[in-house]
Amino acid sequence: MTGRLRQPTGRYGGKSAGERQAERRRRFLDAALQLFGDSPGFRGTTVAALSEAAGLSTRQFYEEFHTLEDVLAVLHLQVNGWAEEAASAALAETRDLPLAERATAIFRAYAANVTSDPRRIRITFVEIIGVSPRLEEQRLERRSRWVDFICAGAADAVARGEAAPRDYRIAATAFIGSVNGLLHDWRAGWVDATLDEIVNELVRQLLAILRPTGWPPGA
Repeated sequence: MTGRLRQPTGRYGGKSAGERQAERRRRFLDAALQLFGDSPGFRGTTVAALSEAAGLSTRQFYEEFHTLEDVLAVLHLQVNGWAEEAASAALAETRDLPLAERATAIFRAYAANVTSDPRRIRITFVEIIGVSPRLEEQRLERRSRWVDFICAGAADAVARGEAAPRDYRIAATAFIGSVNGLLHDWRAGWVDATLDEIVNELVRQLLAILRPTGWPPGA
């Protein structure tokens, strides 16, 4: 298949063609969140099963997407986008607070968003892994965006005199791996702790990175 099928134009049932398309797309993504994020998972889902779960036809599926991988790609970005919006909103609300309080609020907002639905964690940390070179590149690009988010926060802390000045990109990359692993294992039941305890541990790790032993000089 070289492209999506042609879509109808004009109004029907009080909705424009664009509105109907947006609704169909939403229904496919909602169904994908359930099937990919729970059971049977991305690799066990077929176009027919996804279409049935969405209450739509396979023909309508191909009007919106080329393959199931396209659906997973959109869903992965959507879940990450929700988490980024939550973290960015917390950052905006706490700009005038000290570093430790800012970091705690941001991680609490991020963790609460990601862990509020176990299907989101599975999409972000499990189902996206090893699907294809294309999705692996998307996953790493999205992780790089989170690294940029941490580095921007670190640069702001340095400018305020709250953190040691240095290049934080490698440290931020390692830290993001810790965040992902800890939240996944906690939600899977492998870590016996409350979400607040998880957030506090992440904040302690971040502050140790930003404020290493011996900083500030003479402390």
